[in-house]
Amino acid sequence: MDVGELLNYQPDRGAKRLRAGDDDDDDPRNKKAGRELARHLEGDDSEDPSGDRKRILEKLMDDDEDADDQEGEPVDESSVKKMILTFEKRSYKNQELRIKFPDTPGRFMETELDLNDIIQEMHVIATMPDLYHLLVELNAVHSLLGLLSHENTDILSFKDAIAVVDLLQELTDIDTLHESEEGAEVLIDSLLEGQVVALLVQNMERLDEQVKEEADGVYNTLAIIENMAEFRPGLCTEAAQQGLMQWLLKRIKAKIPFDANKLYCSEVLAILLQNNDSTRELLGELDGIDVLLQQLSVFKRHNPATAEEQEMMENLFDAMCSCLMLAANRDRFLRGEGLQLMNLMLREKKMSRTSALRVLDHGMIGPEGSDNCHKFVDILGLRTIFPLFMKTPKKMRKAGAADKEHEEHVCSIISSCLRNLKAQQRTRLLSKFTENDCEKVDRLMELHFKYLEAVQLADKRIEGEKHDMVKRGEILDDVMEDEFYLRRLDAGLFVLQLLCYIMVEISNSGISQLQQRVHQILNLRGGSVKVVRHIMREYAENIGDGKSEEFKESEQKRIMDLLENF
Repeated sequence: MDVGELLNYQPDRGAKRLRAGDDDDDDPRNKKAGRELARHLEGDDSEDPSGDRKRILEKLMDDDEDADDQEGEPVDESSVKKMILTFEKRSYKNQELRIKFPDTPGRFMETELDLNDIIQEMHVIATMPDLYHLLVELNAVHSLLGLLSHENTDILSFKDAIAVVDLLQELTDIDTLHESEEGAEVLIDSLLEGQVVALLVQNMERLDEQVKEEADGVYNTLAIIENMAEFRPGLCTEAAQQGLMQWLLKRIKAKIPFDANKLYCSEVLAILLQNNDSTRELLGELDGIDVLLQQLSVFKRHNPATAEEQEMMENLFDAMCSCLMLAANRDRFLRGEGLQLMNLMLREKKMSRTSALRVLDHGMIGPEGSDNCHKFVDILGLRTIFPLFMKTPKKMRKAGAADKEHEEHVCSIISSCLRNLKAQQRTRLLSKFTENDCEKVDRLMELHFKYLEAVQLADKRIEGEKHDMVKRGEILDDVMEDEFYLRRLDAGLFVLQLLCYIMVEISNSGISQLQQRVHQILNLRGGSVKVVRHIMREYAENIGDGKSEEFKESEQKRIMDLLENF
């Protein structure tokens, strides 16, 4: 058994979270570890390296025998306490020898192996989350974080840090955390108090992902952050500000081949941006919009090569949509020529087209989308969007996008344009509805009756459920009414509201030809102006961005004024 084997010896600690492409054979990190340590030992002629090796080999054999003896022992609070105290002692001893003999690894290599062994043994604690409080009370969390922030950059320190990351990943496994909420809360509080995210980011900065073991360390680090964010979503802001956002953007734009870590980075980024204006603002300040646009531009003319790469593409699109919820990022998106890129994606007819439509919708909706709406018309976006309005492309259906999702985004983009466009751009938009004997009005009315029927069916089902609830003596409170309303929106009411809004807008445009065509088709198909007005009133009652009462009132007044002249 050579020095490399001694260094990399680890007892079997059972199954751990698998990672795509895991393969323990021919690990270059192991070879590097052996070479590095051998070089240190060979350079220390004053010591007896063969004696060191013999002593460590004997110790490893003893440890194996001890492990066999302990295999049958039950693990309880007492044994966990003993394990944690052993870890503390070994950690202290290792640090003491490192300080005393900084240039002679042979002197502290034995304590390094001892420390690594006890860290591996501590994986058993992950099966008992109700005992997590012991890790905090006995200061083990602080010591583990101390190993992450090791100032030494030798090969042994790297192995310590990776072993700690591996342990934390198992301790924070989301299923385990939910087994004992109380134990999980104590552990997460302690980790956050110790600035765990900052330390993890600092540790990832020094890892070389060309080496498999260190690439695994990065993957497990991202798993720790994902687990904690899922258990406690509120920590996303703090995590992003502790360097994580910057590191993720740097890793995503790194010019290295696609791998599992890049996919995981895109996933964690999308998680950080969900329902969080602070992280969205931070991403914008770090030029993250440009990074996302650069990464997405790859898929303008080429489809993702694998299912994993497709998943990464969707994660990046999700991140972009989240960012565009913040008004300041819409300006950055406009300056970064995001509209031009999305418009090209719609024309290229690749897999990215469905998500590009979604991004355009997010970028143009509401009064904050006014500049983007005007620019969209200037870059001839109407020539792209109206063919998609007239017919749902078959390729989109094959890509997994439902007709409803496609029609919702297209109708939303057109309604945003009708709301925001002024002067010449508005005239160009309205003229589209008069082309080819008002064929777009015909399509608008066709979609109106399609979604009206779907909503009427949903209403019938819901009324039946309400009737049954009343018979059973259950109370229909506001929460239940909100739930029923959300179900109606999901059944097609939202698209129907958009279609009715477009009908009302073009009927108030001053172009009599459009108003006459709308009323003509309504009469021919047994429709009713009263139904349209009822749908729009309900839409007006529920409108609002949840932030400004003033916006809500002005928008309601505008819609009611439009209805007066319909």
